[in-house]
Amino acid sequence: MSYLSPDNHCEFEQSIKNSRFIAKLSPIHSAPEAKAWIKSCHQKYPDARHICWAYIAGAPSGTEQSMSDDGEPSGTAGKPMLNVLQHANVGNIVVAIIRYFGGVKLGTGGLARAYSSSTVEVLKLAQLSVTEKQLALCIQLPFADENNFRYQLKRFEGELVSIDYSDHITLHCLLNTSSYDDFLASLPHTITVTDQNDD
Repeated sequence: MSYLSPDNHCEFEQSIKNSRFIAKLSPIHSAPEAKAWIKSCHQKYPDARHICWAYIAGAPSGTEQSMSDDGEPSGTAGKPMLNVLQHANVGNIVVAIIRYFGGVKLGTGGLARAYSSSTVEVLKLAQLSVTEKQLALCIQLPFADENNFRYQLKRFEGELVSIDYSDHITLHCLLNTSSYDDFLASLPHTITVTDQNDD
């Protein structure tokens, strides 16, 4: 249930049949953050022929991922890039490849190889650390159990996302998958826990 995440920004450049491919990688934690970083690449390289990209926000098995061929033939850039990231089990990552056309067409197969190999090479430069997948939980409990619940959540290194007070307390929190069973065992039966994960 764990996956890898990059800790650093890195860059790799190669020339294929006179075309320059500049691969840039950055850690990100959300789709808006990835899109903002991609926009900054367009601002930094306004004269580039293509700026293709792929990102995975969160776990590789999640739904927060996207890609773009940016004018290259469909399926020759963004998809090969995203495939490399998925097969490497890497999340919280965005890769953009800036292409300066060198006058020689590479063909669809050549383009796919160029974009995938550039992604592979820039990924080799990344410092990767293990990120454990987290579960999103909805908790309902009586007021008398709040202090005990907060203590247990902190003990198991969970994260409180939101809290709502009505006739009882409803909390949303994140918890590492490996801690789930022990965390549940530590709670009294008066606390209701609902797993909100759909994947």
